[in-house]
Amino acid sequence: MAAGVAYPSCVPEEDRSWQSVLVQVVNRSHLATAEDLPGIIDDAAALVGVVAELYLADLGQRELHPVRPRGGASMSVDATVAGRAFTRSEIVVSGGEGGSPCLWVPLLDSTERLGVVRFTLPEGADPQDTVLRSRCWALSGQMAHLVLSKQLYSDLFHRVRRTRPLSVASELLWQLLPPKVFATDRVVIVAAMEPYDQVGGDGFDYAVDDGRAYVAIFDAMGHDLHAGLTTSIALAATRNARRAGADLVATAALADETITAHRPADSFSYATAFLARLDLHTGELGYLNAGHPPPVVIRGGRVVRVLDAQGTTPLGLGHLGGGKPVVLTEQLQPGDRVLFYSDGVIEARDPDGEQFGLDRLVDLTERHEAGGLPAAETLRRVVRAVLDHQDGRLQDDATLLLLEWTTTDQSALLPTL
Repeated sequence: MAAGVAYPSCVPEEDRSWQSVLVQVVNRSHLATAEDLPGIIDDAAALVGVVAELYLADLGQRELHPVRPRGGASMSVDATVAGRAFTRSEIVVSGGEGGSPCLWVPLLDSTERLGVVRFTLPEGADPQDTVLRSRCWALSGQMAHLVLSKQLYSDLFHRVRRTRPLSVASELLWQLLPPKVFATDRVVIVAAMEPYDQVGGDGFDYAVDDGRAYVAIFDAMGHDLHAGLTTSIALAATRNARRAGADLVATAALADETITAHRPADSFSYATAFLARLDLHTGELGYLNAGHPPPVVIRGGRVVRVLDAQGTTPLGLGHLGGGKPVVLTEQLQPGDRVLFYSDGVIEARDPDGEQFGLDRLVDLTERHEAGGLPAAETLRRVVRAVLDHQDGRLQDDATLLLLEWTTTDQSALLPTL
């Protein structure tokens, strides 16, 4: 039993042991580095005869990489048992060394997929036991929280998640972006961005507070560090305005002024943007388009609306005129999805010059959704399709963001125990 913990006599000994696992992990993690975390998990899991091994997905979500060498080789997300647990967000059973059963459990922080955990169970344990599965799920959740907290001041998990070196611009942007997946019982937000190691000018942002969801997507001119800096300024300025309670017009105005004020004298930089605010109770979507490709509203498997506002110039060019920013509204219905994208998605060309196109983008999104895939997995596969369209070498940054307004239970995003 963990030191300092007193359990009521009505709590079964097995439950006390699993509670001690969580207590030990939490208590020892306070003074631990990222490198210490696997050993802490080892010691705690040994209390219940379980062995846990941590695998993290790379930023492109193509492979699962062991945090330490004893975890073995990296595994494909698309063709392995571990990959199925990751892509489907479900608990998968397999055989382990010596005949001991294994549970592959998604490593989720909120609903963002970080990787998987392989739990090798004690000999004779039933991998279908819902109580045992729920305990492994709880430990996996605690591990996910620790991975995110420890990577704020450690490089280990960052190194594990990189299969290719990041450009300086990519390094900057990934540190500023929110998690790629977020969900509540009212809204689901999922984003994807490629090429993850060379992205320079694209970006996205969101926040969910006080019954509203705020969403933004950006695309700065160029693909180098200067483009990344422009997007970073736009992202920081819109956050600053939003957190001060500004409306969409004032938010865009601050970003426009800030980019203009800090533009180098010998450059001509700007960023297109699409800013939106969704009322989670009524489904009313207010939006402002600053020169960005207009998102589409998808309802019942088809596009029912293209969102646009004419006369608004990109951020950083407002001083050149072009019309006062306009805020329009769209009434969403429960289950509607708004698909945001940068021009690098629809303008991607194959070797014969054929564009990927908006129709193909919407068709793929709907086809994967209809297949029962989680929203995050849908976008991952759509981005892979864009990459495959250009033989894996994008000519421009490609960013997708899917916003769904819902009034139904979202527990399907979590594993079934």
